[in-house]
Amino acid sequence: MKRIDTDLPGVCVLEPKVFGDTRGFFYESYNRDTFAAQGLALDFVQSNVSRSARGVLRGLHYQWPNPQGKLVSVLEGEVYDVAVDIRRGSPTYGRWAAAVLSAENHRHFWIPEGFAHGFCVLSEHATFTYQCTALYDAKADASIRWNDAALGIDWPISEPQLSDKDQRAPLLADVPSDRLPVFEK
Repeated sequence: MKRIDTDLPGVCVLEPKVFGDTRGFFYESYNRDTFAAQGLALDFVQSNVSRSARGVLRGLHYQWPNPQGKLVSVLEGEVYDVAVDIRRGSPTYGRWAAAVLSAENHRHFWIPEGFAHGFCVLSEHATFTYQCTALYDAKADASIRWNDAALGIDWPISEPQLSDKDQRAPLLADVPSDRLPVFEK
């Protein structure tokens, strides 16, 4: 497995070793020991799958308290995936990193606890998978507006299809400080 670090400490793209022939391909999507060797000692407690059509944007989502780290990848199609540092006091607070994930490139994107996450679908459809380090907690569920100008995310889409929740999401500056994670050195 190859680890590609982003400009955000802890956020990285992972490229598994893919073995293929005329029959198809095989790769390990997760191996505790392989990930630990890459500096990612992860314990997943929940796995989710979503399917979305072209132009759908989901995010920017996070949980606080009870944050979730997410290992995300695409089983079908292609997405533009984004992580945003929302940890109060972090030197990279409000900065973002992105990766294109697809069924063809087999990449994974690791979004640690304390980061907001979102993606938009670039292909006709995308089947997206999440491995989470904490269980979903409806009381801790939160979001930030996808097009917050202060974040300046360079989305490859201008008029996405959004859920009601994502349409009503606040700007990062309007989120009360007790609803954001704290940076820990």
